[in-house]
Amino acid sequence: MSLVDLQKKIGTTADGAFGPGTLKKAMEFFKMTPERAAHFFAQVGHETGEFKLFKENLNYSADGLRKIFPKYFPTTILANSYARNPEKIANRAYANRMGNGDELSGDGYKFRGRGALQTTGKSNYLAFSTHIKNPAVMTNPDIVATEYAFEAAMFFFDKNKLWSICDRGVTDEAILSLTKRINGGTNGLAHRVELTKKYYGWLK
Repeated sequence: MSLVDLQKKIGTTADGAFGPGTLKKAMEFFKMTPERAAHFFAQVGHETGEFKLFKENLNYSADGLRKIFPKYFPTTILANSYARNPEKIANRAYANRMGNGDELSGDGYKFRGRGALQTTGKSNYLAFSTHIKNPAVMTNPDIVATEYAFEAAMFFFDKNKLWSICDRGVTDEAILSLTKRINGGTNGLAHRVELTKKYYGWLK
């Protein structure tokens, strides 16, 4: 997915720039209030590196694996045998959880993180596939990154009841609450605050 793809989908000038015109058109296309649009696009904007990254990067070094997935790579020897091999890494790190089969099933890599909020795991892909009534998601999960990146993120908001937080208004408290629910912590909070308030200003 790219901003150009999003702009083509929502019917606005496909110039690859996320400005007020694109945000307003996206708000209308996805039937959001200004508050919901500001919160949603700020959060996914941060998570995607300002709408550039829609697939999980699993090209980790051994040291990276020990830090990111210490439970699954407890020794340097083990981490070295998986380092810089994204498919092997995903198949081990995501095995036997989130609906995935074991390491040999290949589910970990097949259902690795994609979309604007990194849909991950077979059970989450299945839930989204059922929600949009498109079984192709399960046979060709790449479409979550290329066609349904924002819809998958909106489904995450639906499933986790995050819209109600957006409806509290564009406040620091609401942004903090959303960030914790999405990130599991407060990583990038200052940038999320900056984007949310900027986008809301564009929509007022």
